[in-house]
Amino acid sequence: MNTTDHADVAIKPPFLFLGALALGCLLSLILPVGPRLGSANGLALSVGLTFVAIGFALAALSVRRFRLAGTSVVPGQPSTALVVEGPYHVTRNPIYIGFVLAYFGLAVMLTSVWVLLLLIPVLIILQRGVVKPEEDYLQQQFGEAYRKYKARVPRWL
Repeated sequence: MNTTDHADVAIKPPFLFLGALALGCLLSLILPVGPRLGSANGLALSVGLTFVAIGFALAALSVRRFRLAGTSVVPGQPSTALVVEGPYHVTRNPIYIGFVLAYFGLAVMLTSVWVLLLLIPVLIILQRGVVKPEEDYLQQQFGEAYRKYKARVPRWL
């Protein structure tokens, strides 16, 4: 159980996604699997860009909700308000869903099987090393209000 004034996450989520993206691109160059890195056609680019745009828009809208509530979005800083409106009314993790959508879109645009495959360990690390500690912290910080929120809103979709 977390007794600090912030969620004790294993890694900051942007670094997790960017690290996996960089590793996937590197693996695509040194151990190619599938199409050549960056060889996407117009359809793949359009589909990928759509996912990236939706993902970034969802993440940005979700971050804005934190700002409106006057609390930090950074896992290593204290949470002063429980954000439950906007996208948080539908899912408890809209920023991370946005990151996943954007990451998937980039994998499609890059035509990288490696980038796509690395999404699996990214999701496992995200769930165990970020979301679980955040949930433990929010339960400690907001008690019954967070318990009711968890009962009402799914973790993902």
